[in-house]
Amino acid sequence: MSGGTEAPVHRRRRVTPQKPEKHTFSVLVENKPGVLARVAGLFARRGYNIDSLAVSPTEEETVSRMTIVAEGDATVLEQITKQLYKLIDVIKIFDHTGARVVERELCLVKVKADVHTRAEVIQICDIFRAQIVDFGEAALIIEVTGGSEKIDTLIGLLRPFGITELMRTGAIVLARGAAPT
Repeated sequence: MSGGTEAPVHRRRRVTPQKPEKHTFSVLVENKPGVLARVAGLFARRGYNIDSLAVSPTEEETVSRMTIVAEGDATVLEQITKQLYKLIDVIKIFDHTGARVVERELCLVKVKADVHTRAEVIQICDIFRAQIVDFGEAALIIEVTGGSEKIDTLIGLLRPFGITELMRTGAIVLARGAAPT
């Protein structure tokens, strides 16, 4: 070894990628034509799929509430939120991820159910407080409301019978208590 100083050791900092998670946003917007397209386009330009989207007027007829569920890392979704605020028609955005909210979704499921399987399908529906809204010789249409996990579980239990059609509204949320949505 020589008597000189040792060269500094350069260590690369490892950047751990953030784990994608589901985020639920309430976006209050002006109730005008074209607003939905601009908001959805912003997600598309960033390469993010919207998992569910529900839009309706609020208690104020000039304002609509969009409930958007998207999966992604927090950094990019934060950037999307900042970009949303730049849209002139966006009034307020709430990220409900991890917050105390009441979440509901509506789902209609058409499932095969003949005389041999009908009783079992009806029993499963009773457990989930699902309603049979159409009763045919070979199929039933089931309506269920609740959180996404409840609906996912019911769908999983009905799959073995043969789901022929399925439609979900997407999540809607309201913050619990006096907190704004």
